[in-house]
Amino acid sequence: MQHPPKFVITDFQFPNIDAEKSIIENAGGQLVPHQCKTEQEVVERAADADVLLVQWAPISRSVIERLTNCKVIVRYGIGLDNIDLAAARNRGITVRNIPDYCIDEVADHTLALALSLARQVGTIDRQVRQGQWSIVPPRPMLAARQSTFVAIGYGRIARAVLERARAFKFQLATCDPYLSPGVELPPDVTRIEFEQALAIADIFALNVPLTDETRHMMNAAAFAQMKPTSLLINTARGALVDTVALAAALENGVIGGAALDVFETEPLPAEHPLRACRNAVLTSHVSWYSELSGPNLQRLAAEEAVRSLRLAKTPLCI
Repeated sequence: MQHPPKFVITDFQFPNIDAEKSIIENAGGQLVPHQCKTEQEVVERAADADVLLVQWAPISRSVIERLTNCKVIVRYGIGLDNIDLAAARNRGITVRNIPDYCIDEVADHTLALALSLARQVGTIDRQVRQGQWSIVPPRPMLAARQSTFVAIGYGRIARAVLERARAFKFQLATCDPYLSPGVELPPDVTRIEFEQALAIADIFALNVPLTDETRHMMNAAAFAQMKPTSLLINTARGALVDTVALAAALENGVIGGAALDVFETEPLPAEHPLRACRNAVLTSHVSWYSELSGPNLQRLAAEEAVRSLRLAKTPLCI
């Protein structure tokens, strides 16, 4: 009798895994959940798995080389930063993500951060609480209709962000060097180069994946090319931004403000200089979340795990 394929959840932060259990067991698989935090824990608990479902656990080359049966790795999320893709490719392991489970949520959060900064909501809130009442904001405040909103990237999330920004009458632009020249943009979206984006953006929203090329793309040199009133928004990947250089740029008035939902190290260290920046809005990697997105992510990840294993020609029934 053939044993059912073993699906291992390396780690998760969901209230329960009922959806995964139902989908995988109904397909003839065995689901084994863990809460691994280190490479060694992943190897000890998942070395014989046919499929890994991974949230934050490190799936490094060292881990992948010690997986004896693995055919599929599915990431709970869009980014694949914690999985060594080259090592998986060398072993013939299929790696999948869930690219469209929270497009609306991230786009909504991006606009919420941008508008909060542009309308100086946090600063004015602090003033009111401290007994300062003024009907004029403390810094110059551009109208949306006179501001240029630049999305760096033109993927699913960037397009959803620009769609929302359009409703507020921003002037729209995008920069994406990987976008085919033949792609037709909406008539109100201008395609520009990165240096031009730095120079003209009033709101500069990052919507790109983390690669060797994009790591710390926003650094001291980039900030120096921006307007002193420019606002940086990052809901994509923490390591796109050199946050120490960002803190210095904010404190020295090089740019006007920043709002970040993602950080190179999470949680953001207590001693990080960004925490002291009054013109920074910081949220705790929540842009993905809604009451719908979490369950949707779990269902799609389990369905993708089953589908990918079937494509690998592994029987799912005893």
